Amino acid sequence: MKQSLAAVAQQLGCLLIGDGSVTVTCVASLKSADSSSLVFVDNPKHLDSALASTAAGVIAGPFAEDSAPESAIRKPLLISPQPRLAFARAARLLHAPTARGRSIHPSAIVSASAIGGNVDIGPRAIVGEQVRIGDGTTIGAGCVIGEGVEIGNDCRIDASVTIYAGVKLGDRVVVQSGAILGSDGFGYVRDEQTGHYELFPQIGRLVIEDDVEIGANSTVDRGALDETRIRRGTKIDNLVHVGHNVQIGQDVVIAAQTGISGSSVIEDNVIVGGQVGIADHVKIEEGAILGAQSGIPTKKVIRGQGVVFWGTPARPIGEYLKELAFLARSARKGN
Repeated sequence: MKQSLAAVAQQLGCLLIGDGSVTVTCVASLKSADSSSLVFVDNPKHLDSALASTAAGVIAGPFAEDSAPESAIRKPLLISPQPRLAFARAARLLHAPTARGRSIHPSAIVSASAIGGNVDIGPRAIVGEQVRIGDGTTIGAGCVIGEGVEIGNDCRIDASVTIYAGVKLGDRVVVQSGAILGSDGFGYVRDEQTGHYELFPQIGRLVIEDDVEIGANSTVDRGALDETRIRRGTKIDNLVHVGHNVQIGQDVVIAAQTGISGSSVIEDNVIVGGQVGIADHVKIEEGAILGAQSGIPTKKVIRGQGVVFWGTPARPIGEYLKELAFLARSARKGN
């Protein structure tokens, strides 16, 4: 999508220095940029390289204002206090899909459902009864959308996603290929007489709020009797499992191969590293940071905004490193 730098700057709230009539069609790295590209720098030491590149314009931090008159002669500048964020938003502006009418592939099976405008349903997708799909949403090839599912506006459901009956998605939700939403949780009751296990009722629901993104091949279980909920703005990486009744707050980031057991609570603005294991009924309080491969035992409360926790069982990284140093000294003395 071609736009002038003046239009881009206005939409991003950037200060434009230089020729705003220059047009851009895409974003790029400094290495791959061409004469239609927009690039960014968030470190002063890279500014000269950006100005010497073939890019049409540069998003830079306030540090670029000091040399703005000279720099703008070489290349237009868009000044932002958060250049990386402005660049990400520019990418969405320039790469936004062109609006088109409703498109349902002939091989798709769509039951009696409420489908909004500009909805794209791909080949071999199956849409069940009483499904609601909002305006501007795309459903990829081979998806299965169960009965009574609600999908909001401008969502992107990639190929081969399965959404079980009754799941609700807000607006602008992204679900990447192979993800499964709303499956039964892993909850069983043991018969003490026979030793056999029987499934505890898994009849709750799954609610995913606005602007959530769920990575490829991740799985999110429905609630057992109540609900599993992922709140606004949370980003979940590939190969993450979220168990039944889990509550995840706003703007949480969860990296790949993390497992979250049933009835755990993760509050707002938590960061969870890769391969973290969270047992059942755990509470991670607001703003805590769990380092990669941390382990949190059942019913544990992790508390400390901005504090990094590491190890198994997870503890503040300062304590963890002291323990490692003590063990290293003990090993040397033993030798």
